[in-house]
Amino acid sequence: MSARELAQWTRARLGRCGPPLDLLTARFDKHVYAPHAHAEFTVGVCVGGAESIDYRGGRIRTGPGTIVVLEPGEMHTGGPATPTSGYAYLALYTDPALLTDGVLGGVPHFREPLLDDPELAGALRAAHIDIARCPDPLEAESRLPWLLTALAHRHSTARPVSDTVPGAARIAHTVRDRLADELIAPPSLAGLAAELGLSRYQLLRAFRTAMGVPPYAWLAQYRVTRARALLESGLRPAEVAALVGFADQAHLTRWFRRVLGVTPAAYRTSVARAA
Repeated sequence: MSARELAQWTRARLGRCGPPLDLLTARFDKHVYAPHAHAEFTVGVCVGGAESIDYRGGRIRTGPGTIVVLEPGEMHTGGPATPTSGYAYLALYTDPALLTDGVLGGVPHFREPLLDDPELAGALRAAHIDIARCPDPLEAESRLPWLLTALAHRHSTARPVSDTVPGAARIAHTVRDRLADELIAPPSLAGLAAELGLSRYQLLRAFRTAMGVPPYAWLAQYRVTRARALLESGLRPAEVAALVGFADQAHLTRWFRRVLGVTPAAYRTSVARAA
């Protein structure tokens, strides 16, 4: 495969010991897919160029920012829309069951495969990039099922379930406390939801309603708070990352900068100088 032909797969886990979900980052100048079908839903976002896809007896053409949804078992192809330009996209391959959480009537149906939804396309792109770079199980389980439910709500024929979750604050505080107690290896949201007699979508809805952020973001900020104290005690960032549950120093650094605006190393130096 040439430097201009790229296909990179990442396998994420939806929660610790949870089911896998595959992510594809692709860029092609000339590659044309043979007719094929997937057992999963394919949800893609075009990020460059234009792709031509034969699907359901017709032909669709993507452009940057468009979302493509291909249903399980549907034969399709894919290739450059013009002879002189390639195409680039991000895709995820999801079990149909992930789209049933938060809707009524079973697996949703998408009449139109090509969707114009800039807000959702941007959210899918951002989540794909972040999770492909660091496939943290809690982040994957917090973000991807939520976005897939939003996709089904906005664009499928399925009817959404009620967004009201009684006792949202109590549910959120229970989940928060479990995440704080098990920050090194947090439990899966699906497991927590089952313990509370909820669906994962209901748990995510309750947590976001009460806390203002999804579970992975709350835990990341809590880890940063714990990391500050350890850095102030003199430990190095690489040591601290492992002690508070980040995948590595780079993962710690990304969140430390998001929350505090500086790197862990710079913070450690500044507090040591002030001591």
